[in-house]
Amino acid sequence: MYCRVCRSDDLRILDFEQRYYYCNNCQAIFIEKKEIVRPEEEKERYMGHDNSHQNEGYVEMFKDFLEVGVFPFIQDLNNVLEFGCGPGPVLADLLEKEDYQVDKYDPYFFPDRVFENKKYDLITSTEVFEHFSEPRKEMKFLKHHLKYGGYLAVMTSFHPGPEKFADWWYKWDPTHIIFYNLNTFQKIAEDYNLKIIYTNGEKYILFKNLDFK
Repeated sequence: MYCRVCRSDDLRILDFEQRYYYCNNCQAIFIEKKEIVRPEEEKERYMGHDNSHQNEGYVEMFKDFLEVGVFPFIQDLNNVLEFGCGPGPVLADLLEKEDYQVDKYDPYFFPDRVFENKKYDLITSTEVFEHFSEPRKEMKFLKHHLKYGGYLAVMTSFHPGPEKFADWWYKWDPTHIIFYNLNTFQKIAEDYNLKIIYTNGEKYILFKNLDFK
């Protein structure tokens, strides 16, 4: 058994109602593979969410993400990939209102591979990283489609540590199968030659691609 983020075998078991593993190297927490829900179940759960412009709280969440975690740090932004946009691409719509060219991709709802042969100034991925069954594969994909000097903006709730994990609300969603904290993201930045430009230490983190080849 290896950590799905850093491939370390220095793991410990967190055994609650389901079995989770905690990586002593990068501090990621992830669920045992046999507990991962099937894609059909995952899609059905997404369909039950009120992820639309009519949900004011949902819209405000994305506005705050952009205003706090993205726009203050990025200039000369042209094209964007909204990766994992879901059935109601609210964030993509907000970016388009700012006159950015936005490609939308979601394996269930916007499956066209619009990113083929493209690289982006900004890739946004909100409430997506916690669903990754193969985060290393996903990070290689995101890195590949990021321009040199481009940005990756992520929103996912940072876990509170193994001692408080049992009562943490964010793990109650059965489609949430892997969790990160700042140490985990620092390891990701190191492994993929990224620099952390901003984080609020709770749910926002912004990376810059350091490759300028």
